[in-house]
Amino acid sequence: MSKKTLSLASYALLACACLSATGCISPSRGNSLGPLAVPVPLSPYFQKQQEDRYWEDKRYNNVPILGPLTPGAPTTGLDEPSDDQVMRALERARPTQGGLPLLHEVQRNNVRIVKEKIADYVDPPRVVPLIGPVQLHHVHFKCTVYFTEVTRVGWPVPYTTRNEDAMEVIYIDNNHFHMVGDPDFGMSATY
Repeated sequence: MSKKTLSLASYALLACACLSATGCISPSRGNSLGPLAVPVPLSPYFQKQQEDRYWEDKRYNNVPILGPLTPGAPTTGLDEPSDDQVMRALERARPTQGGLPLLHEVQRNNVRIVKEKIADYVDPPRVVPLIGPVQLHHVHFKCTVYFTEVTRVGWPVPYTTRNEDAMEVIYIDNNHFHMVGDPDFGMSATY
């Protein structure tokens, strides 16, 4: 074996020993994912996208199943959309996030939200697979958002525009199910 091959092998062995001595890559840590176990930096933009997607799925994209409607009780939808839900819907319609700092930025300031209920009705009972007999309660809102929109452009000629009377209209549906019959004693034959 030549001297060159021996020194190359010793350098490779030394490199493996140095890599295994670090905190991130260690063969003595038990279960390992191999080279995928090395932490990979994630852009804050993509991390925020994932957090927003999780928040909206957890909070707004599920249709709840409420108790049955009782005779004589009000059948109106009581909950109006939250300000967070309105602003997230507005951000999906006209995004301001993800601009290029110092090149093009958009801000919404002095936000005021006006919510109006435009429809509230209950469908007749029907059987939905995996749920059973239910009634779908439709509640539709018209949300008008008034704000000051500030746009800053930094290149090629820096300037700032301010729209004091900016307004957007967002329509939000808060639909939910109501069970039909008595949930404790089985179904009634009223539907």
